[in-house]
Amino acid sequence: MRIAINGMGRIGRLLFRRLIQDPQFTIAAVNDIMDPANLKYLLQYDSLYGPFPGKLDLEGEEIISGNHRVAVLQEADPSRLPWKALDIDVALECSGRFTQLAAASQHLQAGARKVLLSTTGSADVPLLIYGFNQHQLNGDTPVISPGGCMTNCSTHILYILNAIGIESAQINVLHSYTSRQELVDTAHTQFRRGRAAAESIIPVEVDLAQSLKRLLPLITEINAVSTRVPVTNGALADFTVQLSTPVSRGQINALFRTASQGEYKGILDYTEDPLVSADIKGNTHSCIIDGSLTSVAGRQVKLIAWFDNEYGYTSRIIDWLNYFDKH
Repeated sequence: MRIAINGMGRIGRLLFRRLIQDPQFTIAAVNDIMDPANLKYLLQYDSLYGPFPGKLDLEGEEIISGNHRVAVLQEADPSRLPWKALDIDVALECSGRFTQLAAASQHLQAGARKVLLSTTGSADVPLLIYGFNQHQLNGDTPVISPGGCMTNCSTHILYILNAIGIESAQINVLHSYTSRQELVDTAHTQFRRGRAAAESIIPVEVDLAQSLKRLLPLITEINAVSTRVPVTNGALADFTVQLSTPVSRGQINALFRTASQGEYKGILDYTEDPLVSADIKGNTHSCIIDGSLTSVAGRQVKLIAWFDNEYGYTSRIIDWLNYFDKH
């Protein structure tokens, strides 16, 4: 499968690092307006995941890794990208800019056969969560959204709990700070995002609840907030769920333990180890249920799940690429 990556931010670069080492895929090209030398440097050295396990070279307009030669492009207009000439099977749209169907479809116009976003996307882009509703993909769906890291964590958890019956759900995702925040106080359209990310606990606006209502329309009462905390990686999702039937802590933990060993294996994990956020760096699961923190008060359940917001999420994008290859 021939892959192109548009946008070499955190997700784009991590996908490059992982896919370039996977013989099932060929990264034919990457596109970003940054200086190619700077891009090569950021691929070689990463503050979270360490140095790239191998040598990367920049020769002219190509990044070289072993026998792989990857074209480096600097085109701001996706419709002008050479995807047809490069025979691109899937364009990974990781810039965060082309999230509406018409905008993302410019990659199709350029010659890519499919487009996979790295975010939730607008309402006109099909929202398909791997491990939940990927079977809804068909040949008439060339542009899809795999959701975001928080959506991939939350969808599976709420769907499993809804087997009991959910009356309402409140979610607070304590999330590492991201590039959409600032290192020092500055102007921002969302005032709180403009505050120094490493100095405060910062609530931010997210579209998680809207995405979950699209995916789980039978659960009508869902609200969510993300609270950014001063760490560079990892997240803790705190679910407060009102169920229709009283349950015990043991029943809830058994439900998720069983799910992690069966249908959701590889996507959802279960642990009772006393984890902290540093322990889930590099974890490939979308959510890791921490059974040691489960609590129940009558019909109200408090459930805690960990996830690596970058590595877990890119794992699902790679799952999607494998799914495309087989379907």
